[in-house]
Amino acid sequence: MRTYHHSEQLLERALKTIPLGSQTFSKSKTQYPYGVSPYFIRKGAGSRVWDVDGNEYVDFINSLAAITLGYQDPDVDAAVAAQLKEGVVFSLPHPIEMKVAEKMVDLVPCAEMVRFGKNGSDATAGAIRLARAFTGRDHVAVCGYHGWQDWYIGTTPRNRGVPSATRALTHTWAYNDIKSLEAVFDAHPGEIAAVILEPMNLTEPSPGFLESVKTLAHKYGALLIFDETVTGFRYASGGAQQLFGVTPDLATFGKGLANGYPVSAVAGRADVMKLMEEIFFSFTFGGETLSLAAALATMRKLEREPVIDTMYAQGAKIVDRLGALISASGASDFLGVAGNPTWSFLTIKDTDAYSMWQIKTLFLQEMFARGILTIGTHNMSYSHSDEDLSLLFKAYEDVMPMISAAVKDGTLESKLRCEPLEPLFKVR
Repeated sequence: MRTYHHSEQLLERALKTIPLGSQTFSKSKTQYPYGVSPYFIRKGAGSRVWDVDGNEYVDFINSLAAITLGYQDPDVDAAVAAQLKEGVVFSLPHPIEMKVAEKMVDLVPCAEMVRFGKNGSDATAGAIRLARAFTGRDHVAVCGYHGWQDWYIGTTPRNRGVPSATRALTHTWAYNDIKSLEAVFDAHPGEIAAVILEPMNLTEPSPGFLESVKTLAHKYGALLIFDETVTGFRYASGGAQQLFGVTPDLATFGKGLANGYPVSAVAGRADVMKLMEEIFFSFTFGGETLSLAAALATMRKLEREPVIDTMYAQGAKIVDRLGALISASGASDFLGVAGNPTWSFLTIKDTDAYSMWQIKTLFLQEMFARGILTIGTHNMSYSHSDEDLSLLFKAYEDVMPMISAAVKDGTLESKLRCEPLEPLFKVR
């Protein structure tokens, strides 16, 4: 049986100086049941990672979908190593900023001009500020997860510290429900600066939905923003906007843009993007060259090799196999699979006897024990091999019937070797 003693010791130590013991909520102890989970990773290569106790895993989290090629991709690492010899940041811009912007303009349908940040939240906040400046309006309609900054996070249960005046400017609406968006416009006539959404996460857009969102936004004088922090360079080389054939006014990118290196981008119409010269969107490390070198190498590899086709094909095998196993296990009432094959999820519902958190705890306990690192995700990378999928399927063949039986027989709690996860804020 795997042990996690060193991880637990490091967690105890980290909690003395780092709130939650992590810089990222989704990587913190809130997500991983104590006693049956790793908390720190030592290294990664390809599709595999090793924790600080020496346990090896096939990684289907992939740094929260930031890894698209695989850990230590040789082309990306070579580009970063070459750039490191020239330097990291300078007193003036480096030409690589222009090269990466030009490559994004080549690949992304909406991109006429580009500016860089470091996190997805930088990009979404910048896009919202642009939209407000361009339209002269203050209010925003949101649908999806758009980062940690005040303008968005105030709409969620994690809104402590966000002024009520800020929260009052952002309004939620429901994906695939155009009437809910119409209701926002009706309630705030002439006030909505932008409609921002993830073009897809768990659910496919209904036929004509994205087109209708664009039409409605423009009808009322608002800009359409696609948050492609995850979907960009994963669903297609030009993002979900290319896949679905709907071009927004602005789009934001991050995660897979640089195969895990910290860079994000706002891209869009030149007439809107030119306002970057008048608003303030500026970062000391916005032109940091190592991440930009990684981004350029990543995009070139997307053009050169069948990266997305491979992720899609391997991910589709998982969606099909997992769906069949859930059905065969008689667990369809509370388990399911959703999302795009490159970014799919095991969905878990409450039952009469157990909460989704109790069920998820047993799932994580058993998957980690079998060498699969997941939080219910299948964030695919170019490095996921047929052997990796075989290991995943073998784990699912063991775990799905076990969970189904435990729920139906009322024995789930007796199978847990830990306390169940507590209900918490979910970004999706």
